[in-house]
Amino acid sequence: MYSDQHSIFYTTRKTPTLEEQLTGRPTPTQVGRLLEELGVRWIRARSPQAKGRVERLWGTFQDRLTSELRLAGASTQEQAGVVLERYLTRHNRRFSVPPADPTPAWLPWPRGRALHDVFCFKYERFVANDNTVRLGPVVMDIPPNRQRISYARCRVDVHQRFDGTLHVFHHGIQLASASPPPFPLHTTRSRRSGPGPSVREWPPVSAQPLPAPASGLPWKPPANHPWRR
Repeated sequence: MYSDQHSIFYTTRKTPTLEEQLTGRPTPTQVGRLLEELGVRWIRARSPQAKGRVERLWGTFQDRLTSELRLAGASTQEQAGVVLERYLTRHNRRFSVPPADPTPAWLPWPRGRALHDVFCFKYERFVANDNTVRLGPVVMDIPPNRQRISYARCRVDVHQRFDGTLHVFHHGIQLASASPPPFPLHTTRSRRSGPGPSVREWPPVSAQPLPAPASGLPWKPPANHPWRR
């Protein structure tokens, strides 16, 4: 995959951590880790000419599509989708170049490997002395099994799947699982550090009009103001 040097692919901290110094590479983000597990090589565009290859395409679309939508009279998302599909067919017919080798380079998905084992958020955590692991506000107890009685101080991987469930793995063996309240499916920290996501509950915003502030007095937002939510 050929893209720009966006922070979604790798961490951009100025001072590397000790682990990054030992490995000689920055800690991958969730997207970078996903590409590694899928065997997809990521190539950075390090020059303006390389970045211009994709930027030129966006410039063409932003210029032509606005004219196409205006000429077609598209005013809804459904109408725009029809115009876009018709335009892309003509665009690819005119500008596409036949490949030198038509054989697809993609490899088939391995048999027996579940999609949710790869397409998920993964966080590394250490098991506490009471044999529990924590991710945000959720604390999961790890029961004893045939391999070990206690996993205290062991490093485990916590998988947060898209359905909101959490699963704890140690060397590929699932130790525990939980169905907590839904987490926000995004991350702002490295998968190797930070407290992980947190639960945010958004109460419904009142549809009643907000009172106008009194003249000459400092205005204080009421309890039903959206800023307080």
